[in-house]
Amino acid sequence: MPVTPSVLPVLPLKNTVVYPELVIPLAVGRPKSLAAVKAAVDAGQPLLTIAQRDGTLEDPDRHELHDVGTLVSVKRVERREGGAQVIVQGVQRVKVLEAEPDTDEYLKISYELLPKLAVVDTDPDAARIDALVRENLALGRRIAQIFDAENGPQMFQQLIGTIADPVIQMYRMASLANLDVEREQEVLSAPTTLALMEKLHEILLHETTVNEVRREIAEQAKHDIDKQQREHLLRQQKRAIEQALGEDASASEEVAELKEQLTKANLPETVQKEVDRELKRLGRMSENAADYQVARSYLELIAELPWNDRTDDTLDLNHAKTVLDEDHYGLEDVKDRILESLAVMQLNAGAKAPIICLVGPPGVGKTSLGQSIARAMGRKFERLSLGGLHDEAELRGHRRTYIGAMPGRVLQAIRRAGVSNPLLMLDEIDKLGRDFRGDPAAALMEILDPAQNKEFRDNYLNLPFDLSKVFFITTANTLEGIPRPLLDRMEVMELTGYSDMEKREIARRYLIPRQQVETGLKREQLDIPEDALNTIIRRYTREAGVRELERTIGRLARKRARQVLESKITAEEPLAPITDASLKELLGAMRYQSDKSRESQPAGVAAGLAWTEAGGDVLYIEAVLTHKDEKVTLTGQLGSVMQESAKAARSYIWSAAEALGISRKCIEKRGVHIHVPAGAVPKDGPSAGITMATALASAYSGRPIESGIAMTGELTLSGLVLPVGGIKEKVLAAHRAGLRHIVLPKDNEADLEKLPDSVRKDLKITLVERLEEVIKVAIPSLVPGDCAAVDD
Repeated sequence: MPVTPSVLPVLPLKNTVVYPELVIPLAVGRPKSLAAVKAAVDAGQPLLTIAQRDGTLEDPDRHELHDVGTLVSVKRVERREGGAQVIVQGVQRVKVLEAEPDTDEYLKISYELLPKLAVVDTDPDAARIDALVRENLALGRRIAQIFDAENGPQMFQQLIGTIADPVIQMYRMASLANLDVEREQEVLSAPTTLALMEKLHEILLHETTVNEVRREIAEQAKHDIDKQQREHLLRQQKRAIEQALGEDASASEEVAELKEQLTKANLPETVQKEVDRELKRLGRMSENAADYQVARSYLELIAELPWNDRTDDTLDLNHAKTVLDEDHYGLEDVKDRILESLAVMQLNAGAKAPIICLVGPPGVGKTSLGQSIARAMGRKFERLSLGGLHDEAELRGHRRTYIGAMPGRVLQAIRRAGVSNPLLMLDEIDKLGRDFRGDPAAALMEILDPAQNKEFRDNYLNLPFDLSKVFFITTANTLEGIPRPLLDRMEVMELTGYSDMEKREIARRYLIPRQQVETGLKREQLDIPEDALNTIIRRYTREAGVRELERTIGRLARKRARQVLESKITAEEPLAPITDASLKELLGAMRYQSDKSRESQPAGVAAGLAWTEAGGDVLYIEAVLTHKDEKVTLTGQLGSVMQESAKAARSYIWSAAEALGISRKCIEKRGVHIHVPAGAVPKDGPSAGITMATALASAYSGRPIESGIAMTGELTLSGLVLPVGGIKEKVLAAHRAGLRHIVLPKDNEADLEKLPDSVRKDLKITLVERLEEVIKVAIPSLVPGDCAAVDD
């Protein structure tokens, strides 16, 4: 329906008024209000803004609106979530008449324009109006000065003084005076210029009085605070006079006790100077002062730190070896390194403590080994978990200027230990975080550097503390997450996985007795025969460490504990022994079955060996021939290095086809698809090079690879087999999987010395330098010129 000139859409206002000539933003959210704005904008017409008599009403009618409103022009509409912001400019005051009957979509009201107010010389009240204008401007300037004595008048001049029309000046002052909507409406409804000036004078006079009273209250409050500070200063002076006269009766018992603790601490000279200064400062403080508790906590930390207290190391090598052997089976390299350190410390008491990084998969005993080392040396043991640590201040501490500041974790651990030379284990150092709060790894470089940690300064303590006597041991699952500068400060010792024989010994010596104690079973009630234990190790667990093995034995022990109680309650016959056959009833179905489908492999399938954070693993690589247009297809979520290895393997086989005994025509006429199972697991690395080449040779020749053989090694385009890492983990994984023939690079021969004797005796290991040797060993049935069926 088109809008007539005498009837316009209405925008009801809850808590404000729009004055003529002023621009104001309005937040519009009610559906009818939004519809009214849209109708006015679409028709290119102005809009009526009228204040509500009751601001709580959501849908007011004509009788709930004031009788005087403002004709406004819509300058801009900005859509926002839940409504819109409308920028309007007042045009002229209007008298509100009657509402139109058809008001379902939005309210429409007829109106009459009211005469514009102005200051004219011919007005009989011109002199009074002029005086009121000046008085109102003076009052407005006074209010501005009360709010801000320095910038208030200037701001008033910028907002009001730049307006030439006195009436618009009054409207602007009314809009800035923070009035309630009723008084704003009274200003808008003033029928004459004189009435407007008088009404605004009344309002400004009231506001001036209120603001002056507020200023007096603020000044009185400031005076009271100054008085309290003055009294505090006088009390401090009084205390100083009493101390000068030897009348220090006000010193609290707590401060006196703190002084005594600091005296007994036998502090270094530099620390003692700082302590004396802080004690004097504490003595001058009121117990109610904000800094009193901060200073007291700081001095308590200094008193509790073991500046000169230390434990005497047990340097008896035989005792240390006995303790280490009691707690851990195997790990000879680590044990030898600890005994070497003890020998050096016995010959040179001033030798710096070593910093060792134990690297290995989960469950191989890194943390428990640190506890055993501490027991062997007779040192206190403390452990810090660094996994997920992001804030550098967690290690260095927070500065005392911050609320809730604390010393770093290193100093807190030393305070808990009570000695300056504990064994401090920093667990999961490879899982440190880094963000905007700093780099904890950078802080560790100072802590773990023997050349710097002699005078380590914690941010909270801010005094040099000697960490050079602390025996630091760090642990990690892999070296990849450790920054190189930090790694350079540590001596890395690898703890690889255990063989089946080692797991049996660990279970016999440690795991089974521990579960007997925890479940309350007697030895004969948890007697696990050799064959049953082997089944548990091979069919219920598959890991580098023994953590899952201990959980499985614990589950078995709980089942036996229940059987013991039930047999007593029901008076049954003696408890049946644990056998290989009864494990299924006690532990459920076997989790890992022997991979019989891999015992007889078709052509194109080769067993490779991979290294993971959890130890070694067997990785089967499958290759099949496809249409020649497909060339090389790679699947199984392979990384870029592994993809390059596959391409290099195919290129070398093509170039050396005659030497390898493979028909080149077979390679040229067919494409190849290489797949590595477990496609959900990302895989990468160069060590699968010879495995991929062997799988390709088997696929092209149609000859299967010998069963029970696994291999690892990097392949070059010239056919050389290069050494790779993780040999012990990979060989142990092959041994667990029942693969007894291992092909390794010749240059990895030295790594075989790390293998347990029982594993080496059980394996046939072939060392190779070129791919031709690998093919000869893996595919002995290959006949020169062999080729899988190829369609011409």
